[in-house]
Amino acid sequence: MGASLAVAGRTVLIAGATSTAGLAVASSLADAGARVVAVGSNLARLQSVLAVAPEAALYECDLTDFAAVTALAGAIGPIDGLIHLVGGWRGGGGLAGQTDEDWEFLHSHVVTTLRNTTRAFNADLLAASAGRLAIVSSVSVDRPTAGGANYAAAKSAAETWVRAVGAGFAKAGDTAAAAIFVVRSLDGLETELATRVTGLWEDAAASVNNSRVLLKADTET
Repeated sequence: MGASLAVAGRTVLIAGATSTAGLAVASSLADAGARVVAVGSNLARLQSVLAVAPEAALYECDLTDFAAVTALAGAIGPIDGLIHLVGGWRGGGGLAGQTDEDWEFLHSHVVTTLRNTTRAFNADLLAASAGRLAIVSSVSVDRPTAGGANYAAAKSAAETWVRAVGAGFAKAGDTAAAAIFVVRSLDGLETELATRVTGLWEDAAASVNNSRVLLKADTET
C-alpha cells in the first residue's frame, strides 16, 4: 500500500508519539498530508517528532489524568483520528512475579490512558466524516503465559474497551471505526504499522470497524 491520500487534511492525534512506532506513524501520516498532533508525557522528548513531521503540533499531557486529557481535547480542537501507542512491557518470574507495581504500571499506561483519550475524543471521532481509532495489542491476549499474565490481562482489557468503542461507533452511524493491530513484537514492524494506520481512511468505516489485524514479519510463520 502506498501513501494514503484519503487522510490528507485530516487531524490525527498520536498518543505515545515518541516511540519508534510513534515516529514511524507520524512520518507516514505527515507524508500523506495529515495534520499530526503528537502527545506525550515529556515535551523535550516530543521534539523528536519534528524530525519526521516538521509541522506537527506537540502537546505535553499526563494521559492518566482524565481532567488533563479533557483540557487537552479543548486545546487541540476537533480530531479525525486517535492512534493510541502508549504502552510498555513488565513481566517475568511466573505468576509469583506478577507484582502489584507492574500491574499498576501496565494498567495505567495501557488501559487508563486508552480509556481517558477515547472518552475525551469520542465526540470528535463520531462527528468527523471519517473518524478512526487504532491501538496496538499483543498475541499474548490469545496465548497468555504465567510470566506475562499482567501484560496479557492489560492488553485484553484494552482490546475489550476498543471493541466497546467500536460498538458505539456502529450504533451511532457509519462514519467512525476502531481497529486493533496485533503483534508478537513491534520491533521491525514499525513501517508496516505506519502504513496500515495511514491506510485506515482508505476503506469504509463498516469494513474497518472492530477489525483485528495480525501484523507479522516475513520470516514469521
